[in-house]
Amino acid sequence: MFPLLALIASLMSAQASPVSVEKLSTPEKALRFEVVVPASVDEVWDAIGTKAGMETWIWREARVDLKPGGEWTVVYTPTATGGGTIVSLVPKQQIVMRAMAPEQFPTVRKERTVATWGFESLGARSTKVTLVQTGWKTGPEWDAAYEYLSKGNAQLLTQLRQRFVTGPIDWSKLKQD
Repeated sequence: MFPLLALIASLMSAQASPVSVEKLSTPEKALRFEVVVPASVDEVWDAIGTKAGMETWIWREARVDLKPGGEWTVVYTPTATGGGTIVSLVPKQQIVMRAMAPEQFPTVRKERTVATWGFESLGARSTKVTLVQTGWKTGPEWDAAYEYLSKGNAQLLTQLRQRFVTGPIDWSKLKQD
């Protein structure tokens, strides 16, 4: 488990999750997450689309090259990374990427799923963030990754929201694993 997940679990245990999670089977197998973040679209876009922004909520080391073919990667440890390769984007509206699963799912990680991030302004200080993950195949490893990411991605979106509720995370206060 990523060190981040332990932190997020502690944040979530104090309150009900602000993230809605849907496991869909039609028209195709998908995971759909939605959260309302108390920040403008500009602020949320910056938090997701820049290295400095990502490092305020997802983890202490990130790589972002926000363009088709660019990298969107979180480096938890030298051997544990998350994220993917950007396929397309519409600034402040959508990012589509070929997403890597965690290392314990090597086939899913190699073949990847498609993660589509959507951003919708609900007002000056409110943005709905939607994440839809598609491209799931059949088999035990794919099913296990689907279940794992149904929780892990909800935790990540909880952490994104929490970044705007309580401020940027000071990673120097957390023990490095």
